Amino acid sequence: MNNRDVIVIGGSSGATAPLKTILGTLPRDLPAAVFIVLHIPARSLGLLATVTAAAAHLPVLPAADGMAIQAGTIYLGVPDHHLILEEGRIRLGRGPRENMARPSIDPLFRSAAASYGPRVIGVLLSGLLNDGVSGLGAIKSCGGLTLVQDPAEAIADEMPRSALSAMEVDLTLSAARIGDVLSELVRDAPGPRPPVPPEIRLEVDIAAGERIDGDVVRRLGDPSALSCPHCGGVLSEVRDGKPLRFRCQVGHAYTAEAVAKQQEGAIDEALRVALRIIEERAELVRRMAEDGRKAGRSAVSEMYEERAAEYRRYGEVIRRAVLHALPSPEPSPEPSSEPSSEPSRSEGGQEV
Repeated sequence: MNNRDVIVIGGSSGATAPLKTILGTLPRDLPAAVFIVLHIPARSLGLLATVTAAAAHLPVLPAADGMAIQAGTIYLGVPDHHLILEEGRIRLGRGPRENMARPSIDPLFRSAAASYGPRVIGVLLSGLLNDGVSGLGAIKSCGGLTLVQDPAEAIADEMPRSALSAMEVDLTLSAARIGDVLSELVRDAPGPRPPVPPEIRLEVDIAAGERIDGDVVRRLGDPSALSCPHCGGVLSEVRDGKPLRFRCQVGHAYTAEAVAKQQEGAIDEALRVALRIIEERAELVRRMAEDGRKAGRSAVSEMYEERAAEYRRYGEVIRRAVLHALPSPEPSPEPSSEPSSEPSRSEGGQEV
């Protein structure tokens, strides 16, 4: 091909509005195929209709396994499957989730980089944590172009800011400009194609559902002292990962921020369980003290009363810790006019 003919777009919270703006400005004669992954619930409704309405002048198709890739067509990631690009066709993968998501942005970006190299333009939009940053780095390392939505206008600026911190992005633009710039960039000739790093191909294979075990993970990273938030297995730190990333022995992948986010919930739950057990213990010992007093066993009663008071002190320490761990309230984002199409991180489909 003599032009950059593959556009991959990823986003999460707050990405629907800029995505509509971008698609609405793409030309009818777009000489490139567009692939979109938003981190969506497994049973999300309305996203296909939203994208179709935004790009009424271009065909929009939900991705299907084995589907041929055609220029001037928009392909949308489908729930519970990674969207993976091969030369000339689409593959749907049932590999493990990345950052709790399937489809995940990173497998799309990595597979595009591995299959199309400098012909790829990667676009990262609004979103939480740092999803998509590793995949954007893969596009960069394989000769592609990288665009990031201006964090100043993003509803959730964590993903764009993380990309800007992790690498030298080619362009940082407002959503209103991204579509016009893409329309120009796709007509440019791609540069030379560098060799694809083997670890990128390996992670694409994992997302596609290829077999993974300890030997495979050791090719990517080194064991850490952390456990997988989903399956409890050992997490290995991915070598030279930007941002800092981990994979477990069954393939679940997380950035450090995603692990920390999952641990926050686990710590909060553990503290609440501990508080319940301590309070129950204090109540039990109190009643044992009362029973001893009625039976005339004053020494036993005093011992149990001391223990009850000690347990209540423990409970108060844990209660303060729970209250301290509660997140401070944050301003709510502006309400969306299309709540059914907005991605969510809290829901998902069948786990692997």
